[in-house]
Amino acid sequence: MYKIFFRLVFKRLDPEQAHHLAFRWIRLAARVPVLRTFLAAALAPRHKELRTEALGLRMHGPFGLAAGFDKNAVGIDGMAMLGFDHVEIGTVTGEPQPGNPKQRLFRLVKDRALINRMGFNNDGSLRVAARLASRTPVFKPVVGVNIGKTKVVPEEEAVADYVKSAERLAPYADYLVVNVSSPNTPGLRNLQATEALRPLLSAVREAADRVVSARRVPLLVKIAPDLADEDVDAVADLAVELGLDGIIATNTTIARAGLGLKSDASLVKETGGLSGAPLKERSLEVLRRLYARVGDRITLVGVGGIENAEDAWQRILAGATLVQGYSAFIYEGPFWGRSIHKGLAARLATSPYATLADAVGADVRKTA
Repeated sequence: MYKIFFRLVFKRLDPEQAHHLAFRWIRLAARVPVLRTFLAAALAPRHKELRTEALGLRMHGPFGLAAGFDKNAVGIDGMAMLGFDHVEIGTVTGEPQPGNPKQRLFRLVKDRALINRMGFNNDGSLRVAARLASRTPVFKPVVGVNIGKTKVVPEEEAVADYVKSAERLAPYADYLVVNVSSPNTPGLRNLQATEALRPLLSAVREAADRVVSARRVPLLVKIAPDLADEDVDAVADLAVELGLDGIIATNTTIARAGLGLKSDASLVKETGGLSGAPLKERSLEVLRRLYARVGDRITLVGVGGIENAEDAWQRILAGATLVQGYSAFIYEGPFWGRSIHKGLAARLATSPYATLADAVGADVRKTA
């Protein structure tokens, strides 16, 4: 039913316009008590066997919404209603910014992919923090907060910009993510180099600890799939050295060649980050490499090209305690979360593993 609706309605709209329209409907539905209860029962049934503990947090399952969909923390309840066990908001920057000029979001339907060059369009950390502070949750998913660099801030002042966001947002975050891997903010990916990443992560860790003394706010870093293997290893080693809580692998890719893209050449040539199915293989490779390097010492989050329960299951076997999605939601619609959970429960039931935690990294350990 949704696929027919997508073909007849959403596909005819500008992708960003379609996003805003769909997100508005989701938020409206979550405000109606009887309707949201009915939708949550239908779209987000619980599977006890999928209960997950990660980052010191308890979740109904391992499947979450990746950053980018709800940039300003305006629809957390709506996304939980659709079955996401955790919702990562952002990317939020120190100062509000409009993002890059439109058109900046493109659908590659034949490839089940997206290209975006949004440019961290968001309300800024001060307004988002106020919104989170005033939130009265209907549903209670784990809420992650993804922070990035304000575009106009010079690279040499990036640490202070991240610290400002961390100070404002850490009190309302179940976990914090330092995003240094978007391809749409000039110079941002330079911060993935360990000599730049070490002081940045250390400063954000100190800021979070300073403003939140009653608990430890878990801190993660999100990396790009375009890192060379030796750089993936370097980030993994740095994460362990600094006592980081997790790594999210991976963000979007700037690669186009070798991905077998089928969409029109004019679309493929659009600049920006490519997400969705074509990213699947490289994202899985990076995840396997990370788990082989860090094992169970830190939490890994698998994201990039996850379309169905089998993809999510393969990420878990490769070392991911949590998995996230976004692009496939555009193509699969509101029953996507239900399908992922049902499929994961079925795979766990027929596997040799007693719990989901036992399955984490099992394939990598076999080859070690």
